[in-house]
Amino acid sequence: MGDLGLGQYKTIKDFVQSKLRAFEERGLSMETLFSLMFQEKENIMYERSAGYRIESFTYGEVEKRIMARAASLKKLLADAERGSVIGLSMDNSLSWIECFWAILLCGFRPLLINLRLPQESVEGAIRDCNVQAVISDRRTYSVRTIMSDEIKRSDETYTPDKFGTQIIVMTSGTSRHVKLCAYSAEELFYQIKGSYGIIQECNEVKRHYQDRLKLLTFLPFYHVFGLVAVYIWFSFFSRTFVELKDMKPETITGTVRRHHVTHLFAVPLFWETVYSQARKTIRLRGEETDRKFEKAMKLRDKLGDSAAGALFTRVAFKEVRDNLFGDSIRFMITGGSSIAKETMRFFNNIGYHLADGYGMSEIGITSLELSKKPSILNDGYIGKPMDGVEYRINDQGELEVKGKAIACYIIEDGEKKIINTDFFNTHDLAVCENGHYKILGRKDDLIVGVSGENLNPNLIEPQLRLKDVNEICLIGDRDGAHPVPTLLISVNRFISEDRFSALDQAIREKLEEMHLNAEIKRILYVSDQLIVGDEFKLNRIRLQQQLAENGFHEVKPLKKDEGLQDALAKRIKEFFAAALERSAEDIADGADFFLDLGGTSLDYFGMVSAMENEFSVKISTEKNLSSVADFHRYLSDIM
Repeated sequence: MGDLGLGQYKTIKDFVQSKLRAFEERGLSMETLFSLMFQEKENIMYERSAGYRIESFTYGEVEKRIMARAASLKKLLADAERGSVIGLSMDNSLSWIECFWAILLCGFRPLLINLRLPQESVEGAIRDCNVQAVISDRRTYSVRTIMSDEIKRSDETYTPDKFGTQIIVMTSGTSRHVKLCAYSAEELFYQIKGSYGIIQECNEVKRHYQDRLKLLTFLPFYHVFGLVAVYIWFSFFSRTFVELKDMKPETITGTVRRHHVTHLFAVPLFWETVYSQARKTIRLRGEETDRKFEKAMKLRDKLGDSAAGALFTRVAFKEVRDNLFGDSIRFMITGGSSIAKETMRFFNNIGYHLADGYGMSEIGITSLELSKKPSILNDGYIGKPMDGVEYRINDQGELEVKGKAIACYIIEDGEKKIINTDFFNTHDLAVCENGHYKILGRKDDLIVGVSGENLNPNLIEPQLRLKDVNEICLIGDRDGAHPVPTLLISVNRFISEDRFSALDQAIREKLEEMHLNAEIKRILYVSDQLIVGDEFKLNRIRLQQQLAENGFHEVKPLKKDEGLQDALAKRIKEFFAAALERSAEDIADGADFFLDLGGTSLDYFGMVSAMENEFSVKISTEKNLSSVADFHRYLSDIM
């Protein structure tokens, strides 16, 4: 083992124990948390790409930047009452970390504003907390808004005389009400202490690469998952964060490979998007490659949890890993909503370690599946409750949670409620099998079927994610007093009649197999995205409202005899026209992009990239596609 940045300690276990012991002995305060978090001053805290070089900041350097910000912020907020709430409205960045701690060092309580929520919801939270000001990097609010670049790094020496006592987070907003959840240093201590149990039981989670442990800043720090499971856990133990510039798939994979990221935590939507794109890439390499991959996956399944299976994985799927994140990745976590079993199977079979975790804004992070067996990881278990946390399932099948790590109070509809003195009802449906818990979905998501029986979308939807299905959502609707459960299926709007018919038949056969063909009254194929904007999971309330307002675009499959006059050909011509700055009417079906239309290589590759984004496909540049007719034949075959 090389230098892992453990100070005087030789093992990770001793290092972690010493810091937890110091936290408890010095007092459970934000001041103690801050001092221990920045104790290993030479360790690298933050990395980001700056052109062709990598820019790094040590914990000692970041601490100085925080102090400099705090000196400036104290003057800007001189009229604000100590202990009051200051909003923080920023994306993940080094500036977020600086401003977050500057608020606490100045004696205020930060409200971490969820940037995915509509302005109306945020303004309600600002009123409920009596926010005195908001520090922002772009948005403005009804209260005084201080732009982050206004908080200059002062040269004055700053000595905090009173630390803030709480951090307030907001729920995700996919339910009807946005709650505000407050955490003091005591609850954060037990959150960190719970993570120690993970380190003890799971060797994979503490593995380094080239003596470094680095987390990608994918999850927003303003959300409880990103705040606790990423920032608080790993900064307390002085590990490194790698900045993510944007959410483009190529940026994510490129950043992971360039910085040798070891830990990547994300929501199911991310993993399923990466899985879908990876499978498309493999299929586009030809039938033989696709067949070999499927054969290798089935063989990996047969080898199960054996050592032979692990060895097979390392050898058979190396090229797949190289084309995704490379081999620096040591541990991955998914959480926030249900994830398809096929997605879990893909990542764990090819040699990564993807585990499912559980938490909520009200309770923090409370469990993580620690098994290294693919058979358990792939089946959607969330593990056992962490140290200091209790789980129980009530008579309605809902998971209830109790522990010292739960938020000290919540504010809902302006009312403050203490919740950490008894079991908190999550309203998530759960089962416990051999000590491992599994979430079956939200009780609020249950839909009344035609027979009057409850239908659980979270159990039904994963089984209907078939080929050509982009997204799927089961929602409730009514025809007067009669329930009309409706299956929304998002597909490519250029789907051919043959593929559409095959998909519809496969969906109906699957529903019959599940004995649901009489329960689900309507299937609606749409071209709309079901998860939109900043949403990271299905917002069933919004989708129900959109259905009621007839706000979806029904798909009309393309007929064979439409030839090059169909919608796909027209759209391809529009891409040609945009790339060449011509009118679409001037572009003949067989005209060559280069020879006849005068396009350049730069124009061509820009057009191909735009088509790939539009049609969600990978277009081979080795096919010599140069006309509308060429692209039409190619896309018709692969879409």
